[in-house]
Amino acid sequence: MTSTLSDSAQTPETSPRTYEVRTFGCQMNVHDSERMSGLLEANGYVRAEEGTQPDLVVFNTCAVRENASNRLYGNLGQLAPVKRAHKGMQIAVGGCLAQKDQDAIIEKAPWVDVVFGTHNIGALPTLLERARHNHEAQAELLESLEVFPSTLPTKRDHVYSGWVSISVGCNNTCTFCIVPSLRGKEKDRRPGDILAEVQALVDDGAIEVTLLGQNVNSYGVEFGDRQAFSKLLRACGEIEGLERVRFTSPHPAMFTDDVIDAMAETPNVMPVLHMPLQSGSDKVLKDMRRSYRSKKFLNILEKVRERIPNAVITTDIIVGFPGETEEDFQDTLKVVEQARFSSAFTFQYSIRPGTPAATMENQIPKEVVQERYERLIALQDRIAGEENRKQLGKTVELMVVAEAGRKAEQTHRLSGRGPDQRLVHFSVPEGCETPRPGDMVTVPITEAGSFHLISDPTAEQYQLRRTRAGDAWDRSQADSCGTGTTQVPGAPVGLGMPTIGLRP
Repeated sequence: MTSTLSDSAQTPETSPRTYEVRTFGCQMNVHDSERMSGLLEANGYVRAEEGTQPDLVVFNTCAVRENASNRLYGNLGQLAPVKRAHKGMQIAVGGCLAQKDQDAIIEKAPWVDVVFGTHNIGALPTLLERARHNHEAQAELLESLEVFPSTLPTKRDHVYSGWVSISVGCNNTCTFCIVPSLRGKEKDRRPGDILAEVQALVDDGAIEVTLLGQNVNSYGVEFGDRQAFSKLLRACGEIEGLERVRFTSPHPAMFTDDVIDAMAETPNVMPVLHMPLQSGSDKVLKDMRRSYRSKKFLNILEKVRERIPNAVITTDIIVGFPGETEEDFQDTLKVVEQARFSSAFTFQYSIRPGTPAATMENQIPKEVVQERYERLIALQDRIAGEENRKQLGKTVELMVVAEAGRKAEQTHRLSGRGPDQRLVHFSVPEGCETPRPGDMVTVPITEAGSFHLISDPTAEQYQLRRTRAGDAWDRSQADSCGTGTTQVPGAPVGLGMPTIGLRP
């Protein structure tokens, strides 16, 4: 980048341009959005204050589900009149949908200034400046990765936790998924580079890190080490000050015993596993080109629970894949009953142009998919509630996150996540110190619902451990003119770990 980019968001006559990044999709997209924010701030932009109209809106898109595409075009339509009234405003669209639909985006929304793909995030500031200078839309999409995303500047949402990409792309050919064609073949980072980034996050105050990849347990295939991922987990266990290590997402076909052993034997690797099932029907799994079957999937869960008795397992499930019969769907329900997932990301199949499944015969009618989906949701909600109720009376250590629940103003509860990633809304007993995001509290579970737990401890039951992450939160709030060094129970605050919803 040229030096002129440092001034591209500011002129002598104006204040710095403000920006907002809106993210659709998975954790990989959330991490990419942090990179986009870091790039923009390194080039003179400042994040728009809540309730103000930014000078730049960047959409980081997903192409996996149809509703993400619909949301993008809905948002772009709403911004068209806003842009006409806001002199100098720009709109950029990046991510998987941009990589897939470059021409369609410009055709459907000609007021978009910049379209960029998954392989050239680093070009965003240049493209914005070029669009301003030339007074015309700029589109640039590369077929292969230009710069590994983790080498770009980052603006993390919260200092106490962070994402670290260990690979990008995917070598699988699932018939429902368009990700490999948009993000390319798997490309692995060297272990030393990953560990250096983890160490840098810890040095900056983070006590929790999530390792990211389309298939994290295939990590190392590019440089010929099939146990590279388990070695990486163990190496993270040697980093002083790193209290919690998570990862997402593995692939059942490549999930090996050495990873289970590393999870069980590395104290800071959390006892939670996201294992995508997709379907419990062996016929449907074959049609999906998922190279495992339901028996192997359940055997993996059994091994995990043998080695890690307190393990919590979550999953992804697609309902209504082409050709799915009622018998196939019943097989899925049986596996869900046996697996006892603590939660599931459940999706209704939707045609994604460019995937093999899009042209398959026996597409399932929408009303049939909806009815099956509702039955699956009812079953999973029941199981989640039963599993959560098993937590009643247990004492857990929570990492306090920066967002309270929807009823926080009424209940005055804060929120935290346990080692198993379960969300707990907790109250601070009268007379006890209020924690900061990133601090640790130890509390008993007093109530349980299907999607969260509640703790209303007595003063004797409540324990607070102030952490380096809490100190880092204080510093970040001071640097950004925050409202104080502690959180007031019930105050509206932001999210600790970026997540995606359970339902489309």
